[in-house]
Amino acid sequence: MSKIRKRQTLTGKVIGTKMTKTVKVRVVREIPHPIYKKRVKRYKSYLAHVGSISPNVGDLIAISATRPVSKLKRWQVSAILSKASNLKVD
Repeated sequence: MSKIRKRQTLTGKVIGTKMTKTVKVRVVREIPHPIYKKRVKRYKSYLAHVGSISPNVGDLIAISATRPVSKLKRWQVSAILSKASNLKVD
């Protein structure tokens, strides 16, 4: 039997990079409404530790669970899935 433990991973979009070595990630999940059965979006924000990877605002990233780094950080950035398109719309 393997001793390697599979860690929980989530996918989300970076919404803030103003802290050092930390990014704020918004994870979206869709659930069916309990009565009307329509798909409803639910949002949650996580603080994730940045090691060697440096994502920018708008990037789609994968975060994985890790030991607590600080009071609110329990996730780390594991990969950048897609870069943000920097289109300026006025």
